[in-house]
Amino acid sequence: MARKRKDDQTIDDPDNPEWTLEDFRRARPVAEVMPELIEAAKRARGRPKLERPKEHVTLRLDAEVVESFKADGPGWQTRMNDALARAAKRPRRVA
Repeated sequence: MARKRKDDQTIDDPDNPEWTLEDFRRARPVAEVMPELIEAAKRARGRPKLERPKEHVTLRLDAEVVESFKADGPGWQTRMNDALARAAKRPRRVA
C-alpha cells in the first residue's frame, strides 16, 4: 500500500498493496471466512470467574492498624483479609 510520510514522500509496501475495486467486491466478512477466529475471540479472557468473589467495601480502620499491615510490604491487603478471615472463624462469645 502506498502512503505518504510526513515529508510527503510516498512509501510503497509490496506486502500490503493498495486494494482495488475488485478486491473490495471479493471481500467477505471475517465471520464467514474464519468463524473459528470469531469464536476464539468470544471466549472469556482473563481469570476464571470465582464461585465466591471478594466484595468491595468501604471500611474505616485505625491508622495504626493500616500502618502495621503496610509496614510488612506488598500484599498487606491480602494479609489483612487473611487476619479478618481467621477472626471470623473463631467461636463467638455470647454476651
